[in-house]
Amino acid sequence: MKRLVALIAASIALVMSGPALAAGETNPEATPAETATPAAGASTPALTAEERAEKDARKACKIKICDILATKDPAGDDVSCDIVKTWREADITKMLGGKIDWPYGKAVCQSKLEAKREPLAKAMSEGAYEVVIPAQTVRCTLAQKADGEPYVVEISIAPKVAFENGKAVKASLNWGEASAPMLVYALIYAGTGLDNSTNILGPVVVRMVNEFTTKKCAEVKNGLPSNKGN
Repeated sequence: MKRLVALIAASIALVMSGPALAAGETNPEATPAETATPAAGASTPALTAEERAEKDARKACKIKICDILATKDPAGDDVSCDIVKTWREADITKMLGGKIDWPYGKAVCQSKLEAKREPLAKAMSEGAYEVVIPAQTVRCTLAQKADGEPYVVEISIAPKVAFENGKAVKASLNWGEASAPMLVYALIYAGTGLDNSTNILGPVVVRMVNEFTTKKCAEVKNGLPSNKGN
């Protein structure tokens, strides 16, 4: 049970660090509240001003990456984005599907995405290519349900994704050093260690990347710089 809880916590960091892979817009198990389809008679909670600003910033980063993938041009600016994502407690609970209790409130994760343009372009143009993202630090604050300061978790991650003919076929997250309060650290350590040894999240990342390069990039196609004036 502890390892399962740890993997859920690690997965939140995955989706936040995933801008390097999926621009922070794809969730491997469920769609977050901002895009979820509400049940009959229910309504989707409106985004706060902060959540809207986060979403707009992620979209701008997504457009940068998608334009590189679309043009396959290795020449030009690299990707550099500040990514922030707020996960509401209800979103996390929905991801867990009622199988595991989430002991915290909302989670706010942030990361500075730095990715070279050339590897992203080559992943789309060459028959076989591996994209290696430099180590990035993901910082998440986990709100306590009771009064008290949020728990702060920092995790280093260096994803690798292998492509064949423009499609992701293999991936690993390669979790590095983590820092967190002892209560949380034990769970994070177990979960990330398990993933490093078994690559349990690798297929999830492959699915995320392929959804991003197709569906998600198609959603912003008209906003790509390479399409302006066409």
